Amino acid sequence: MPPVKPMLAKSVREVPRAPGLAYEPKWDGFRCIVFRDGDEIELGSRNDRPLTRYFPELVELLAGTLPRRCVVDGEIVIVTGAGLDFDALQLRLHPAASRVRKLAEETPASFVAFDLLALDDRELTGEPFAERRRLLGSVLSGAFGRVHLTPMTSDPDVAQDWFTRFEGAGFDGVMAKPLDLPYEQDKRVMWKVKHERTADCVVAGFRWHKDGKSVGSLLLGLFDEHGSLHHVGVASSFTAERRRELVDELAPLRENALDGHPWRAWADADAQAGGRMPGGLSRWTGQKDLSWEPLRPEWVAEVRYEHVQAGRFRHGGRLVRFRPDRRPESCTYAQLDEVAPAELAALFRAEVPS
Repeated sequence: MPPVKPMLAKSVREVPRAPGLAYEPKWDGFRCIVFRDGDEIELGSRNDRPLTRYFPELVELLAGTLPRRCVVDGEIVIVTGAGLDFDALQLRLHPAASRVRKLAEETPASFVAFDLLALDDRELTGEPFAERRRLLGSVLSGAFGRVHLTPMTSDPDVAQDWFTRFEGAGFDGVMAKPLDLPYEQDKRVMWKVKHERTADCVVAGFRWHKDGKSVGSLLLGLFDEHGSLHHVGVASSFTAERRRELVDELAPLRENALDGHPWRAWADADAQAGGRMPGGLSRWTGQKDLSWEPLRPEWVAEVRYEHVQAGRFRHGGRLVRFRPDRRPESCTYAQLDEVAPAELAALFRAEVPS
């Protein structure tokens, strides 16, 4: 019975190479555990947030594909001709049922299964991953359209090829799982290898930490070819000591910061309701306040990021260091790596070594 806390992974820099490991692509979507008991299907998120109402087309699809009593761990994704589209996935978290139904028809979601936690009367969390995967393959052996069994290999060279070749399709990286691993809820007992790069960005603002006394995140910008500064994401994950230090370090940049600031219009609460800007409300966290404090855009920060989607960092970046040797106008999109799109279908057409 729900809730079940998903098993998690710890980050490593390289694809692990050891006997007894299985490798899978790391999907860029919403982690989801599906609970089915006869006609009743519930979609649960990683944080116990119900997802069922946001993906009615998946409920119908899973009813026709999954065993009548089971619990399956996987990922909800939206597949396009250019790869996985996380932005389209986020749009599905809408409070209006009519909007959800419209998007379900226009951008139907898919489900990728990668673990089986229960089947009929049998609980499988204590079984090794190799047995859970074997059973999952047996119940998803047919072709089900938008319900997929994730590819898996025991060859680290194939995993490395996936890591490189399918980044352009929007994948996060590669997962590595011991074949003898039981399903351990809410524990980081698997490994994930994610793409990481660095970029020099303009520091144009910040948000307060939830304590109201220290810096929670830095707002980052890059210039386009026309000289306009675009908000590309944030840098966060500071220690408590570093958050306090940043308050004093950034203080001089707060003086007269809105005078001529390229994001001045976004300081207007009405403008913040529009979308791609530093302010407003978070789509994912509901009413979480994303208001911001402007800074004179004079500092440059080197930031570690994973990959770019729709002109923005897909996940929050991490501050490496400030760069007093760089001029803000030198921080352009041209420095970002361009990854050639890969065919998503190729991942399912390929003959995958076992």
